[in-house]
Amino acid sequence: MNNILTAHFQKTLPAEMISRNNFSVWNILKKCIGMELSKIAMPVVFNEPLSFLQRISEYMEHTHLIHRACSLSDSIDRMQVVAAFAVSAVASQWERTGKPFNPLLGETYELTREDEGYRLISEQVSHHPPISAFHAQSLKQEFEFHGSIYPKLKFWGKSVEAEPKGTMTLELLKHKEAYTWTNPLCCVHNIILGKLWIEQYGTVEIMNHSTGEKCVLTFKPCGMFGKELHKVEGYIQDKSKKKRRVIYGKWTECMYSVDPKVYDSYKKSEKKSSGDAKKLRQVRKRVRDDADEMPEVQETVTVIPGSALLWRITPRPAHSAQMYNFTSFALTLNELEPGMERLLAPTDCRLRPDIRAMENGDIDSASTEKERLEEKQRAARRERSKDEEEWSTRWFQLGTNPHTGAEDWLYTGGYFDRNYSDCPNIY
Repeated sequence: MNNILTAHFQKTLPAEMISRNNFSVWNILKKCIGMELSKIAMPVVFNEPLSFLQRISEYMEHTHLIHRACSLSDSIDRMQVVAAFAVSAVASQWERTGKPFNPLLGETYELTREDEGYRLISEQVSHHPPISAFHAQSLKQEFEFHGSIYPKLKFWGKSVEAEPKGTMTLELLKHKEAYTWTNPLCCVHNIILGKLWIEQYGTVEIMNHSTGEKCVLTFKPCGMFGKELHKVEGYIQDKSKKKRRVIYGKWTECMYSVDPKVYDSYKKSEKKSSGDAKKLRQVRKRVRDDADEMPEVQETVTVIPGSALLWRITPRPAHSAQMYNFTSFALTLNELEPGMERLLAPTDCRLRPDIRAMENGDIDSASTEKERLEEKQRAARRERSKDEEEWSTRWFQLGTNPHTGAEDWLYTGGYFDRNYSDCPNIY
């Protein structure tokens, strides 16, 4: 059975990306400046053929980093690899300007990867506000990785900002360690005019609740001249607040670790030599009236002598630009192998007809099906309201995260027993 569910090696999509050139997003968004966008119906052409639940599963692309962390005996060494994993988990956002489909209430997605040693289940546990819960577990009981995400989208005139509210929890079971963090903000620029481009920014604080060690990472906004575009910098401190490592790199490329003293002396010498260049930059001015032009991507990460490479991004496939800028991993997520359908829960995203139609390049069917499914969802909500009936989640329940004490959606187990008789009919 598992062989059918793990044959995820599709190298391309059935059809190329649908052109958005003839559509204006401005007509939809001009009434929404400063508003939360989760309730705004967007034309399907601005989507990519994946559900947000499938997008969440892309956190798992670099699971080898979790396996590496499990194998290390020193907690600071483990923390720096966990930090690299936290950065790698959001790296697939680069150039992904299509919006994933909003999951329907009760929608699920499972991903079993025996080659990578894990399986994942996610469920849309709330519709207003939209909350997606996920739980991944090692097939050899080495780790558990889970969280719930409420993506708050806001439109600011030229850009859409996504704040992924919710906590990630990674448990390394052999070491009896739990790490928690929240993801950075993501911003898509030039929604109205110009070339779409993406940046991520904000502070990500990773806490090791067992040792008291902490890693603070700053995803830098690009700044006026684009010098900081995609850069991530931070440090690991022990429980006595002594800096033990500096972490640096780009979330689109790679992450390194270096001793703080080496880093400080390198930065001092770099500061001296950059003084003249700074004076020259201050003379220049940039006019940005019509579009927030994407700064030219600066040179790749400058490696400080004595640094250790923690992670390097997997290159995108050559045809990625024609395939919604998907990674090789993303290309496999909606694949439906022969025989798979009878094993999946009937609520799995792979069975959603609107996403399937879009993947096949049929925009009209995708649009019709999306409207039908949304109306079906509204009708079901009205019916529940009439009967004064509460929606009941299937695989997760609202509880308390044992490490943070905060409210969290926790996996109740049982999904992989394959008894789906009481799953709702949402498609």
